[in-house]
Amino acid sequence: VQLQASGGGLVQPGDYLRLSCVASGRTSSNRALAWFRQAPGKEREFVAAIRWSGGSSTHYAEFAKGRFTVSGDNVKNTMYLQMNSLRPDDTAVHYCAIAGRIILSSIRVPSAYDYWGQGTLVTVSS
Repeated sequence: VQLQASGGGLVQPGDYLRLSCVASGRTSSNRALAWFRQAPGKEREFVAAIRWSGGSSTHYAEFAKGRFTVSGDNVKNTMYLQMNSLRPDDTAVHYCAIAGRIILSSIRVPSAYDYWGQGTLVTVSS
């Protein structure tokens, strides 16, 4: 499985960006796609995820609620992250990841994911 993330860039505080992630290869019908981010000198942290298991569900980190929206296309194996009202502390490399089978309690845990994309840099600065 390969993941390709795109859409990062340099924006000003208050601006928006839309990240995309495309997964290729054989994937499980029950899976989760997630966004994580890592700022310089900090650990990788969960941002948002979409999980397909029968229906679909979305999950967010507290800092993402109300500003970010994760969506996806189960057939096309794609995921998007609409990020609004960006702040300087959102500056980070954003990674997408996929897990074949994942329990809800692990959806925010990086080690629960099987494959990772290369990351796309989001820089928020005036």
